[in-house]
Amino acid sequence: MKKIFLILTVLTSLADATRIKDIAYVKGVNDYQVIGYGLVVGLNGTGDSQISTFTEQSVASMLKRFGITVTQSQIRMRNVAAVMVVSSIPAFASSGAAVDVTVSSMGDGTSLQGGTLLLTDLIGQDGKIYATAQGPLAVGGFDIRAAGTMVQRNFTTTGRIPNGGLVQQSPPIEFVDNWMLSLVLSQQDFTTANRVADAINQNTGSKIADAIDGATINVQVPQPYQSKDKLVQFIAQIESLQVVPDVMARVVINERTGTVVVGQNVTVLPVAISHGNLNIEIQAYPVISQPAPFSQGQTVVTQEATAAVNQEESSMVAINSAATVQDIASALNSLKVKPRDIIAIFQALKAAGALKAELVIL
Repeated sequence: MKKIFLILTVLTSLADATRIKDIAYVKGVNDYQVIGYGLVVGLNGTGDSQISTFTEQSVASMLKRFGITVTQSQIRMRNVAAVMVVSSIPAFASSGAAVDVTVSSMGDGTSLQGGTLLLTDLIGQDGKIYATAQGPLAVGGFDIRAAGTMVQRNFTTTGRIPNGGLVQQSPPIEFVDNWMLSLVLSQQDFTTANRVADAINQNTGSKIADAIDGATINVQVPQPYQSKDKLVQFIAQIESLQVVPDVMARVVINERTGTVVVGQNVTVLPVAISHGNLNIEIQAYPVISQPAPFSQGQTVVTQEATAAVNQEESSMVAINSAATVQDIASALNSLKVKPRDIIAIFQALKAAGALKAELVIL
């Protein structure tokens, strides 16, 4: 049996410090999501049908804005589709900035390929218009139907318009309250939060940072930096500080792919592991019985089966308090087991209380 056990390690040491900006973000500085309702025109008979009455109502309302009055019963078209338009405006985006938009069909249209989005207002949670969107769609797939057959690749009822949205006004951003800002860790951890607060206090020479929980660190902006131009400089200094994030002892297993990821802090108490496989192979072959000549008998076909049992030699490996990932990998590799068996071994180690780590199964 080939040794195909692969173990990935997540290594962290004092030399692997990272910047605060890579593990945390300033609370309140995030993208602002907007949404709108619009129409896509120019479709080749793949738009909404009469069943989607809201599409006909939207077309009639749009034409009325241009001085054309039609009733809903007079509209018969399949080259228009009602869509929802969504986008995310980056923090501090100014008026005129371009953003990508995503367009998704709402009705029973079959494809948005070749369509063009008409001017659509994008509103925020407060009901204000923060951007507008318009332009031709990029679908990235196709949907061909003819003579009762269909050939489809990807989804053609959703498309994107790169830089198809224009910001009309900056979204509301509030990240400082009484010259107090908050840093939020991307992965909450009390030890890491305390280290971030200590790094800020040591850099400034005063206690201006406090870790209030495992994810949030409040920072009081010093008096010399309490102005708009100096505030940016102060945040930039904090983001560049080096911190060693704490890593939990964790083993992550993906049973679908057989992937095992072991963290550096994982340890195993003294334990003995025995592993062996039992292979059973059953083969069937036909047995034909022919009658004697001129006996008016019939040919009889029967099935015979043979079974072979092969049990691989099992071995026992003793692990004397493995302190590193390399020790664990060497011990398991010596058993010459497959990745699927490695998963079972880790689960047994956890059940036996020998694995001192969190076991995460995806």
